[in-house]
Amino acid sequence: MQRTKIAGIGKFLPEKVVTNNDLTKVMETSDEWIQERTGIKERRYAKRFEDTTTTMGAEAAKIAMERAGVGPADIDFIIFATLSPDYYFPGCGVLLQRLLGMNEIGALDIRNQCSGFIYGMSVADQFIKTGMYKNILLVGSETHSYALDFSTRGRNVSVIFGDGAGAVVLQPSAREGQGILSTHLHSNGQEAELLSMPNPGFHAGRFWPEKKPAQPDGEFGGMFITEEIIRTDDLYPNMDGPAVFKKAVIKFPEVVMEALEKNNLSTSDINMLIPHQANLRIAQFVQQKLRLRDDQVHNNIQQYGNTTAASVPIALCEAWELGKIKDDDLVCLAAFGSGFTWGSALLRW
Repeated sequence: MQRTKIAGIGKFLPEKVVTNNDLTKVMETSDEWIQERTGIKERRYAKRFEDTTTTMGAEAAKIAMERAGVGPADIDFIIFATLSPDYYFPGCGVLLQRLLGMNEIGALDIRNQCSGFIYGMSVADQFIKTGMYKNILLVGSETHSYALDFSTRGRNVSVIFGDGAGAVVLQPSAREGQGILSTHLHSNGQEAELLSMPNPGFHAGRFWPEKKPAQPDGEFGGMFITEEIIRTDDLYPNMDGPAVFKKAVIKFPEVVMEALEKNNLSTSDINMLIPHQANLRIAQFVQQKLRLRDDQVHNNIQQYGNTTAASVPIALCEAWELGKIKDDDLVCLAAFGSGFTWGSALLRW
């Protein structure tokens, strides 16, 4: 069975740079406070009314396709990972297909938040290995800045996130040993609300069994945007930072080791680990636990913040552009995020 390789990779970051000091103008915080807790110095914000999740994804995709030596007409499947789609529905996959003038190919939207790109890579790998598709465009793109609470109340979340996009073109590998060696996906929804954005949504559990909103057909109608929701700011993302940190530093190393053990390899064999850029402190803890050298890990959250589904492809692209990843290098991608979902992908470049 053939393996799946990354034939081309690209990234797009908006021009607008927002520093920690910029955020002090709208909330009670400081550069020192943010860096101490997250490692972040600055992030990028999309240009309002111009940059969208789809358009940023398209810019990254154009670079990836050019580097892969293919055009829009060559792509036979799209996978788009994001938690911040341009529309509640339809998803960004079809919007990307339209924007890039592609054929009437399939478009799949992935909603696995921070681990969305890893999940998308695993799905694409199955299609490539079985011979169903030959050129899959996988995109991770996020526009967080349009929906954050820029006040002291929301600072624990808002200081972390940034906007951007990354993309890869995946193809069958003709070279022995090259490509994705294995992917590993996990989830546990027992404490999903620890990192969540409940509204807009239709979470029936909020009203059951205390009261059931009346509906014309007599059936339970789901969630409504109420005065209480607006008053308590339940429309914004919320996160129990310490609880998420504790889970991430356990699951990150576990899923990396799972990939290595599956392929009879060890941490010393890793040339480059690309962790999801959730928090620099998490990445440093994982690096220490796995006993990896600085040259074996690439972090860029300091400059771009947490770009969720886009963070792994952006960091992977940057590491490759900087010459940190070379032919035949063993590269491990890993992510943990809301849901909770987590995963890893091990590949030979």
